Amino acid sequence: MDTSESSTTETTTGPPAAGDPPRRGWRRWGMDTRPLRIPAYRRLWSSTIVTSVGSQLTAVAVPKQIYDITHSSAWVGYASFAGLVPMVAFALWGGAIADTVDRRKLLLVTNSGIAVTSLLFWAQAVSGLDSVVVLMVLLALQQAFFGLNAPARSASIARLVPAEQLPAANALGSTVMQTGLVAGPLLAGALIPVVGLPELYLIDAVALCATVWAVARLPALPPLGGTGRRRAGLREIADGFRYISRHKVLLLSFLADIVAMVFGMPRALFPQLAAESYGSYGEGLALGVLFAGIPVGAVLGGLFSGVFSRARRHGWMVVGAVVGWGVAIAGFGLSGNLWVAVVFLAAAGVADMVSMVFRGAILLSAATDEMRGRMQGVFTVVVAGGPRLADVLHGTAGAAFGPRAAVAGGGALVVVAMLALAGAVPALRRYRV
Repeated sequence: MDTSESSTTETTTGPPAAGDPPRRGWRRWGMDTRPLRIPAYRRLWSSTIVTSVGSQLTAVAVPKQIYDITHSSAWVGYASFAGLVPMVAFALWGGAIADTVDRRKLLLVTNSGIAVTSLLFWAQAVSGLDSVVVLMVLLALQQAFFGLNAPARSASIARLVPAEQLPAANALGSTVMQTGLVAGPLLAGALIPVVGLPELYLIDAVALCATVWAVARLPALPPLGGTGRRRAGLREIADGFRYISRHKVLLLSFLADIVAMVFGMPRALFPQLAAESYGSYGEGLALGVLFAGIPVGAVLGGLFSGVFSRARRHGWMVVGAVVGWGVAIAGFGLSGNLWVAVVFLAAAGVADMVSMVFRGAILLSAATDEMRGRMQGVFTVVVAGGPRLADVLHGTAGAAFGPRAAVAGGGALVVVAMLALAGAVPALRRYRV
């Protein structure tokens, strides 16, 4: 496709990057913080610092409460599925809505809804209701609001920062989210014995108030063109999928993530690996560091993401990152030493950060504004659904071939599949800004 037209940022509140002095010395490699000079983006990003940790408190509290009530891991799994279905449905619909309304208003409504849901979680926990059904209904409601919120939030970034700063903005946002994945569960584990489980929900609700305040101070983000059709039904959702099918670079960016996550996300095998392969290190310690390995690597990748702003061949960056992810996962599967395994997982996390940054930049630059919401809706579904499909695939393969063989084989499949896609369809590797 012709990228000269679609990579233009139509509306921005920040200064063009062309006037910025060149980054020299170590700053060339450090995180590019130029998007933070733009007040609107800075408010949105700052609120994410708080809510990325707060959301993880609820993410820990819900399964913990369900297990305390039922003493069954199966019910914990059922609850996860109960949240996935509405999130997928409302993410697709939310993407269509985000293309037809003022995205700032949609963010206000949905963030407020998530905050109210967190308060309801707190109320049921304080009341001692002990109802799994209530918890699953609240989780489904929360994920529905999240599905409506995520596409509008991501699509708004392209209206807040110049196009050349999109990789830097994505790196800043992804680094904060990955930091929350590490710090949030650790904080939850430390707080539960001190303040109790119900208070985790309350802390999350209070943290969400920061997001509502930040969104309220954003500029209006109505659809460009002003008088276009204002519908968000099945036809508009279908139009989004047709748009993807006509633009191969967008299709390949989604397929790249599906390949990496479905074949190469081995988290379902972490408990078995911790018990069987790394049990001599202490099963609890092994399990904790295995789960932390990828997010820690992603954070490190974000801290040294200055090089992202200088990259122009975004397609090749995605291809290289996915191949690097596959190699690192295969190395993890072949590692008999826990600390070597964690190094490979951290390397995979760095590759995942690079992939996230440039896939996000491609989605925001290669799609026109009236389609960005729907593209982000599909992106949300792919990001959430891929790892869950991987859990099923790796769990089955691990039982059949052993966990280490399943992990190593999955990593090898990622490399082969990504190189095959890049070779068969050149649109992705040729894409540049």
